[in-house]
Amino acid sequence: MSTQSLPHVTAELLARYDRPGPRYTSYPTAVEFHDNFGPDEEAAALDRANAHPDEPLSLYFHIPFCESMCTFCGCSVVIRRDHEAAAPYLERLVREIELVANHLPDRRKVIQLHWGGGTPNFLSEKRMGELFDTITKHFTLLPDAEVALEIDPRTASPSQIDFLRGLGFNRVSMGIQDFTPEVQQAVNRIQPESMTRAIFDRARERGFESINADLIYGLPYQTEATFQKTLDAVVDMGPDRVAVFSFAYVPWLKPHQRKIEPTTMPATEAKFGLFIRALETFGAAGYQQIGMDHFAKPGDELTRALERRKVGRNFQGYTVKETGDLIGFGMTAIGDVQGSYSQNVKELGEYFEAIDAGRLATQRGILLTDEDKARRFVITALMCNFAVSPSEVNERFHLDFRTHFAPELAELAALVSEGMVEDQGDLIEVTPLGRLFIRNVAMPFDRYLRRKNPDKPVFSRTV
Repeated sequence: MSTQSLPHVTAELLARYDRPGPRYTSYPTAVEFHDNFGPDEEAAALDRANAHPDEPLSLYFHIPFCESMCTFCGCSVVIRRDHEAAAPYLERLVREIELVANHLPDRRKVIQLHWGGGTPNFLSEKRMGELFDTITKHFTLLPDAEVALEIDPRTASPSQIDFLRGLGFNRVSMGIQDFTPEVQQAVNRIQPESMTRAIFDRARERGFESINADLIYGLPYQTEATFQKTLDAVVDMGPDRVAVFSFAYVPWLKPHQRKIEPTTMPATEAKFGLFIRALETFGAAGYQQIGMDHFAKPGDELTRALERRKVGRNFQGYTVKETGDLIGFGMTAIGDVQGSYSQNVKELGEYFEAIDAGRLATQRGILLTDEDKARRFVITALMCNFAVSPSEVNERFHLDFRTHFAPELAELAALVSEGMVEDQGDLIEVTPLGRLFIRNVAMPFDRYLRRKNPDKPVFSRTV
């Protein structure tokens, strides 16, 4: 989206569409997972996956440890100052890898490997090497595999960057959030720009194929003027991709967020203005908007895929890879295997107990119905490529799109009249205005959302 194409958004429009809604990292969303899906169901899904030996896997490893708690954090983390406190966890992670691999004797090729957190670089080089060796002992990384991890520049070192590159990682994502000292103080994340630049430059020098920077808008004390300085600094650094996440203020789910005084956060219109600044700044620098909150350089494979409407998404983010099944390892990790979603237990002690008993750590999940799969396709197409083809849906799922989704299309008509969506017959396309409200555009196709109690908070707000 170029700066010339940015639409005008009125305060009245913002107020009308600023309501709780999913981010659609998955569909059905994680709030629909249930306890009737456990280790036995996950084992069956893995066994079904093994019947497709030529299809590559995507693997995610959750490293939950951090030295301190950022008050904006929405992740599942374990706070420890002693880095060796991770050793017992890694012992169980190795055993979980073995448990999963036992169900996949014929399917070991990997196209995506991602370490997330928490802070993966909380681990010592020795521990990271041991974990990587265990993974590659049981699974084979394909030559064109994405091998990525998230790092916190505050705990990274030049030697650690060198080690990770030598180990085989070719992509890295760095948390920045905001360089403004007052904002950093308010969210308990002191991270000088010079510190981040030093680690960023080291990763660039060492030849990482892709470097991503994460920003957050809607944090305490952010203003357009101060956030613009952060945006300018990031453009000057030149990451290949940038994620600009909306701060999900969900204190009912993340009690530590209660330390943030709500009056210090920008109100709806001001928060939206921060994202518009990001759109303008990255658009002017040549970046292409990917999905609802990512940006990529013109030559990036995501940008090229968007031109062909071939951008995909899984729990690791936007991708061009045909990832198929995704297996999650570690506490709270989520998997997507053979038409089912699963999530591991959320407490460290429960994770240890499950693995020590020799069983998978799955706590909950859901087996998708044919209806879920059709709606997932529609929602993913809208969220990732800003368009969906009714005829493609008909062909894939053997239904008549306009009959099957008649109630949804009636609801979507309001967005068409707002200028957010264009219904062109065999292409339903999201306009530049609609891209700013893409979660709202996808929500009519979410049948579970209709059942939610509007007075009980579940999701963060869409604006």
